[in-house]
Amino acid sequence: MISENSLELLEYPRLLSIIAEQAHCPATQEAVLAIRPYGNLSDILQRQRLVEEIRKLTAEGAPLPLFSFSDLKPFLEKVRPLGAVLDPLELSAFMPLLQLSSAVSGQIREIEDLPYLKILTRNLRGFPELMNFLERALDQEGNVLDQASPLLAELRREIRQLEAQIRRKLEEIVREPRVSQFLQDDFITQRSGRWVIPVRMDSKTQIPGVVHDVSRTGETAFVEPLNIINLANQLENLMAEEKAEVIRILRELSTMVRQRADDLENEQAILVQLDLLSCLTHLADRMRMETPEIHEGNGIRLIEARHPLLALSFEKKGPRKEVVPLTLELGTESSVMVITGVNAGGKTISLKTTGLVLLMALSGMPVPADSSSKFPLLDDLLADIGDEQSIENRLSTFSAHIQRITGIIHQANEKTLILMDELGTSTDPVEGAAIACAVLKELQDKGALVMATTHLTEIKGFVHRSEGMVNASMEFDQKTLTPLYRLRMGEPGQSHALEIARQYGLPETILETAHKLLSGRKEGFEQLVADLNLKRREYETGLEELKRLQDHLAEENRKIEGILTETERKQKEILARAYQEAVEIAAQTKRQMNLFLEDLKKADKTNRRLALQKLREEEETLTRKLREARGLKEGGPAIESLREGDRVFIRSLDSDAEVMAVLLRQNRIKVRAEGREIEVPISDVGYQEGKSGPRIQSSSSTRDFHSLAPSRINLIGQRVDDALSLIEPFLNHASLDGLPEVTIVHGIGTGILARAVRDFLKGHPLVKGFRKGDRFEGGEGVTLARLE
Repeated sequence: MISENSLELLEYPRLLSIIAEQAHCPATQEAVLAIRPYGNLSDILQRQRLVEEIRKLTAEGAPLPLFSFSDLKPFLEKVRPLGAVLDPLELSAFMPLLQLSSAVSGQIREIEDLPYLKILTRNLRGFPELMNFLERALDQEGNVLDQASPLLAELRREIRQLEAQIRRKLEEIVREPRVSQFLQDDFITQRSGRWVIPVRMDSKTQIPGVVHDVSRTGETAFVEPLNIINLANQLENLMAEEKAEVIRILRELSTMVRQRADDLENEQAILVQLDLLSCLTHLADRMRMETPEIHEGNGIRLIEARHPLLALSFEKKGPRKEVVPLTLELGTESSVMVITGVNAGGKTISLKTTGLVLLMALSGMPVPADSSSKFPLLDDLLADIGDEQSIENRLSTFSAHIQRITGIIHQANEKTLILMDELGTSTDPVEGAAIACAVLKELQDKGALVMATTHLTEIKGFVHRSEGMVNASMEFDQKTLTPLYRLRMGEPGQSHALEIARQYGLPETILETAHKLLSGRKEGFEQLVADLNLKRREYETGLEELKRLQDHLAEENRKIEGILTETERKQKEILARAYQEAVEIAAQTKRQMNLFLEDLKKADKTNRRLALQKLREEEETLTRKLREARGLKEGGPAIESLREGDRVFIRSLDSDAEVMAVLLRQNRIKVRAEGREIEVPISDVGYQEGKSGPRIQSSSSTRDFHSLAPSRINLIGQRVDDALSLIEPFLNHASLDGLPEVTIVHGIGTGILARAVRDFLKGHPLVKGFRKGDRFEGGEGVTLARLE
């Protein structure tokens, strides 16, 4: 269990309060603020998966339909005692929750691939019967409606009628001359629930009736005239009956709620959980967070991690202000990391980023880091960040640090991450460094993961010499003397105190004296660090140049491949156009031949079929060449390999079909396609491109003639010229098959295609006549042609 002190030091409660702002219920806000890191992997994975499923819904444009609902626990506790009655407003608070329950469960039930949300919401019922009673009896403001019961509706109808009668009676009274002279005003009002008229105080005895009230000035008496008192008493009785009926209705509704109190409490708990997950999802989507890997080992890996609170504060300052991401690895080769560098260079933020992102990951939240980040399942996170003195215990800054470090050492084990800021400071540097090195060694021996910051040179050297420890530094721009806030693993950093002091105006004489006072050993160490940093920058520059050259070569290769691909494509297009022109010439020739066939109409049908068959063979030859030019594979299965029930592809139909019979002697097969049985030659059976078996249906771009069935062609979406070139072979094939009538689907649209089709059919040698489709056949969108 991670201590509340560590959570406070890392500002975890502050992050939770930001997340809770998106809650739809006060109970959800409390639940969000109570989120704490889990102690087992199954709970972490469960929350991660639920959040991912909700993010998936949001990404697909179907977010959970959450809206505001009340915390019903106080009302459920109030209604549990036998005979307890909730008031209308309290009862109406149940309606949003039941509506939300029904909507959420309905949505999740209808969408596939949401296994974890389905499990979470499997007990959501929505209680439609209770909801119907509440909706019939109450409105959202808690008013009891007339339709709550037949008796209530009747009583209120009588009350309205009686009130109208009383008003009419009073209006007649105030208009009477003998009364109006004594009135202070001519309006009608109510006092103490009774209907009255305003009478001057000095004339109140002139109008028989009962005085129910006096104005603040004392000048007006509110009198109930004697001749409406009976009507008013009847009204009182009716209103008493109405009140009794309302109480009966509320008691009945309260009983229904009481009977379902446990289920309703469970219903709210599920919705609060969904609302909590939705809050986490909102922040994750807003900050482009990812789901990290949680493992049972002892290593932590951060890739491009950002401090969430810092990122949110930068978000308010505009898009140009961004957090420098943090990348580090701890626990694989080294379990202790010491970060050095200039003041205000980001050392403490690195500690806090690591700690806070780890807390988020162990709580099952997405984290502001790359999804390749890994976090260990730790038992504790111990932190010593800040230098507050303990006035109550009379402790100095150093004493307070030592007290906290002592507690950390006692609690540390191999399942602990320890964060320590400014280790070894607030005392003599030599003694402080010695204590710090000993503390690091002790924590390493206990198997803990340790991240610490310091400025002490002795600690840097100790870490460099110790196996299993690693130095890290915050990068610094030597030219501008400004921190870059990037963590550099494997090398210590420099404080650059003299350079920064010079930048801020410290006198040069003082700086020269300070430089002389620096020990030779420290000066030499700092120079060594500076040289290492210089070599590292030169190495990085070389790598960047090499990477640039590699990218340039890759881009040139892509360009060459693109040129080759484009050349091949254009070559195929040229061939395809040539063969397409050949097909069009063949089609034109056939149209001319059809004129010749006009003379053969009186001849026997066999001669005509032979002529058309010859044209069909010519057409198939050209079409085959066109398909070869387009890269479409020709040929087909051997007729001996086909069996009844096989699925094959018929080229002339551009459709799949089922083999009904194999006619070996005729070299043909009988197939069923689109509900019709037809015979086709084996040459009409093709392969899918690149396949060795019977072909499935090809795309529309490779269609030659028919689109639906031998008796029907679909031209919707085609240009006029392309459509007319498809009709010619379609009519030929239909005529060969002896079809009496065919259907041409052209759609309605602007009517241009329909007119072109019908003009084409006029006088066609194979067409007896044509008509538009009846309403059940497609109406104006189709043309039916009768064939010779």
